[in-house]
Amino acid sequence: MTLPALPEETFHRVLCVVAHPDDMEYGMSAAVARWTSRGIEVGYLLLTRGEAGMPNPPEETARLRVAEQRAACDVVGVERLTVLEHPDGVLVYGLDLRRDICREIRRFKPDAVYGSAFDVETGFGFDQADHRAAGLATLDAIRDAGNRWVFPEQVTDEGLEPHSPRWYLQPGFANATHGVDVTGEPLRRGVASLEAHAEYLAAIPDHPVPGDFIPQFAAMSGKHMGVEHAVLFRAHDLQAPPDFDAEA
Repeated sequence: MTLPALPEETFHRVLCVVAHPDDMEYGMSAAVARWTSRGIEVGYLLLTRGEAGMPNPPEETARLRVAEQRAACDVVGVERLTVLEHPDGVLVYGLDLRRDICREIRRFKPDAVYGSAFDVETGFGFDQADHRAAGLATLDAIRDAGNRWVFPEQVTDEGLEPHSPRWYLQPGFANATHGVDVTGEPLRRGVASLEAHAEYLAAIPDHPVPGDFIPQFAAMSGKHMGVEHAVLFRAHDLQAPPDFDAEA
């Protein structure tokens, strides 16, 4: 079955929530490049500064990785970059994390929120703990953001009105439902955005060249859409009525 395209024509703003600098650049940023080129405003919310990801002293690493992330954002047209300071490597799922993600959803008012998968085991091996915590907290924060009685101080003290995004997006590594055609310039910019993390990648032994493996995965995904290169998503329309036949 050929996967349909995401209904990006209905998107005005997309918020991408990930744990670390560079998490968006392993393929997903190519879709972001396409969206921004079509006038969709994309915001990134990073929950940590990635300070545990290199052998350098943590503060030095944090400064470097945030700067590289800013450069990666510039490549794909993302102006809104928010970086929190939850501890890297030991990110904890809980109310503090949900509260911070909820706040950004209420501030930015996105039509769609992209969050990490939270499966323990993936096709690439066991997922990293921070990714799982970030993904689950993002899912819950989407619902939190629409309920004025959850984190009500954001409404009363910060003037942030409740907001309910329509779409919840996850990586389409398994059971993808939709795709984004990134053939051409979006893919080129997606590759360049990962290359912007040059010092971080140089610290990873035997890391593959972005220009080799990103197009390879995009080509594999493109076969599911009938295009040359694609990024796949598992998309949930949170305003759609429940499909009881499918549940049965």
